[in-house]
Amino acid sequence: MLRLPDPSRRHRRREQALMFLLAAPALAVILALVVLPVGWLMGQSFTDGGLTLAHYRRIFGEDIYWRSFAQTFRIAGIVTVLALVLGYPVAYAASQLRRPWNVLILALVVLPFWTSVLVRAYAWLVLLQRTGVVNQALDRLGLVDEPLALIHNELGTIIATVHILLPFMIIPLTATMQNIPTDLLRAGASLGGSPLHLFLRIFLPLSVPGILAGSTLVFVLTLGFYITPELLGGGKVTMVSMLVSRNVELYNQWGAASAVGVVLLVGVLAIFAIVARAIPLDRILGQQ
Repeated sequence: MLRLPDPSRRHRRREQALMFLLAAPALAVILALVVLPVGWLMGQSFTDGGLTLAHYRRIFGEDIYWRSFAQTFRIAGIVTVLALVLGYPVAYAASQLRRPWNVLILALVVLPFWTSVLVRAYAWLVLLQRTGVVNQALDRLGLVDEPLALIHNELGTIIATVHILLPFMIIPLTATMQNIPTDLLRAGASLGGSPLHLFLRIFLPLSVPGILAGSTLVFVLTLGFYITPELLGGGKVTMVSMLVSRNVELYNQWGAASAVGVVLLVGVLAIFAIVARAIPLDRILGQQ
């Protein structure tokens, strides 16, 4: 018996071909800007006049790499916690206030993006130096006997990094908080819940997706920071990005620099995988 072609199957194939053609430009961009560079990076990490694992053995065997990775993750953790503590109240105010105050708050949060990161880092270098505004203010208030060491150490690096990355914490938090149903808070208040009780039992748990999204962004961005620790660290702060730079600029070791970059990339992907398993992507994007 002769079997006729299934028109529905032919229609599905046509739709799949059309979808592929529509996605082809985006796929080409991803291939050119992501897949090929990462592939080249991984290939370089296994070469040193031939195929070798020497670069990875050096990373996992030498103390300087362990100390650099430990310092990088420690600074990233501290910056993330401080950004969350400082950014949560701002995001809460922006989500609860009405126009034009919420618009003004978000405009002030986004305003630093108009200034280069390099300029902001230099500004903190001027503010925090021994004769800077901060030390002069503390001296005039009688709070210190001598200028504090606020730069060329981890403290200055953390202060400047928190300031630069704070918007990346506030914006996801605000987006999540604005989608929290106010009916739940009114219902809790009608049942006799105090404002603190409503915040701890309703608002805070529902804002967890924003906390995770903002914390992930800040943590991952801090891992790859270069300009701020280079300027504010004064040679006493060696983050992973600085190792990559020194391997290339000072020693011309592209393989070693690529291996460090691959290890950091794997660590970042692992962080994203953990966050994705902890909470669905639609909730991270603020879709309740």
